Amino acid sequence: MLYEESTYKKVNNINAYLLDAPNILLKSISNPLCAIPKMTTGNRPADGGHLIIEKDQFQEFIKKEPKDQKWIKRLMGAREYLHNEDRYCLWLVGITPKELHQMPLVLQRVEECKEDRINGAKDRQKLAETPWLFREQKNPSNYLIVPNTSSERRRYIPIGYLDQNTIPSNSATIIPNATLYELGILSSNMHMAWMRTVAGRLEMRYRYSAKIVYNNFPWPNPTDKQKTKIEKTAQAILDARALYPDSSLADLYDPLTMPKELLKAHQDNDRAVMEAYGLPVKGTTESDAVAHLFKMYEKLTADKG
Repeated sequence: MLYEESTYKKVNNINAYLLDAPNILLKSISNPLCAIPKMTTGNRPADGGHLIIEKDQFQEFIKKEPKDQKWIKRLMGAREYLHNEDRYCLWLVGITPKELHQMPLVLQRVEECKEDRINGAKDRQKLAETPWLFREQKNPSNYLIVPNTSSERRRYIPIGYLDQNTIPSNSATIIPNATLYELGILSSNMHMAWMRTVAGRLEMRYRYSAKIVYNNFPWPNPTDKQKTKIEKTAQAILDARALYPDSSLADLYDPLTMPKELLKAHQDNDRAVMEAYGLPVKGTTESDAVAHLFKMYEKLTADKG
């Protein structure tokens, strides 16, 4: 018997994810199974905190050295994104030695970063050769950001767009140049149900990962009409959020305070995505949806040998 809330049904098999689905354990893989944009981790500072400027330091920093502002960008990790918190970093990609020497406060932080890396773990010591740079330098013109950790109370992980003026940190994953279609699929209950089933946990919070959750996820093959509909419902999610500019995403996606416009936009998107998977909107439980995805996964992996 397989139980779900107050109901149960007799099934032939229960797999490791407690589903009426084949006995499959997902593997960590480096590339997506489907032909979709690649997801990657944000930037690891590996700097001992010296290239990061906290909110309470920012105004004093640029007041003392105004020319520094050209080289400062917002830094966005999971917490900053979800709670609309300000945090900044020195993003010195492309700076010349002359410019760096004209900014004593920045140069001091670069020196401290170099010292930290020299005295750090072996994998950091090589980075001491470029102490003005983060370990990675990913700064796409626009991208989707997905928090690595999200509350288990949320029905949906808040996913959205950022641009080149915001640097993603390694507490989030990103998809450069993603379209509204990708946003719609990833924001759907189909994807969230998959995530709730296969993702890891930090305490009880969801731990989203590219190599397990995203890369293994089976995507639908929509018609042009279905794809256009998903793009429209994805845009409607963004529009609904924009009605509440003073609210953080944590506020908006709290199940107690989620605005009706945002909930409706997500529900419309859920229906559009389910239609693209060929599933009936009525009568399909979350377990049914995930079992369907596992069957798709089994076929995808069999086709790939």
